[in-house]
Amino acid sequence: MTKLSVNINKIATLRNARGGNIPNVLSAAINCQVYGADGITVHPRPDERHIRYKDVLEIKPIIKTEFNIEGNPSDSFIDLVLSVKPHQVTLVPDKHDAITSNAGWDTRKHRSFLTDIVSTFKNAGIRTSLFVDTETVHIENAALTGTDRIELYTEPYASGFNKNAVEAVAPFVSAAIIAREAGLGINAGHDLNLDNLAYLKKNIPWLLEVSIGHALISDALYLGLENTIQMYKSQLTG
Repeated sequence: MTKLSVNINKIATLRNARGGNIPNVLSAAINCQVYGADGITVHPRPDERHIRYKDVLEIKPIIKTEFNIEGNPSDSFIDLVLSVKPHQVTLVPDKHDAITSNAGWDTRKHRSFLTDIVSTFKNAGIRTSLFVDTETVHIENAALTGTDRIELYTEPYASGFNKNAVEAVAPFVSAAIIAREAGLGINAGHDLNLDNLAYLKKNIPWLLEVSIGHALISDALYLGLENTIQMYKSQLTG
């Protein structure tokens, strides 16, 4: 079974655009779970332009499925994760001014740093995942950090899918095989949607989790949140 974790950052973006508490981020997290999401993902950034640290603290008690916190492991992020103790932390090499995640870790260059951070989280009982691209060297060095999983950065797959799906998915299948042989669990995320999700799952049937936010929340504006979550889940089981 491939789990669907719904990233609710865009709900917070809409709230922050106007101030106040509409739409309510906590209610969104609760409803996503009620409607079938297998987990909730948040990605707090230093400028708190969408999910705020306060949101993360308030969300944890209402999570009945799985809670995944993504982010660049700054000191403040590490402190937040250790205080909340989510089920999973996904480490992403975001620059502070990044609009969205746009690259995976250079795990060879940062292996020592990542090994220390992974150890810190695992000692606290938190499952770890590293955001990586499909290059073999980055997957092999990810395994050497002691991480439990990797999350494949799927933007290149999504951007190439409509041109040539077979070519677009090929490096991801190869990467997933290498990761599996290295003993790593495999997650995926970024620009996955109702058009390309099922094909990725078909080609990597041992995929453990996908984290989807922008496309899913955008679809929900037209299709409704409950219906949209069920449609995404059907792409993973059909």
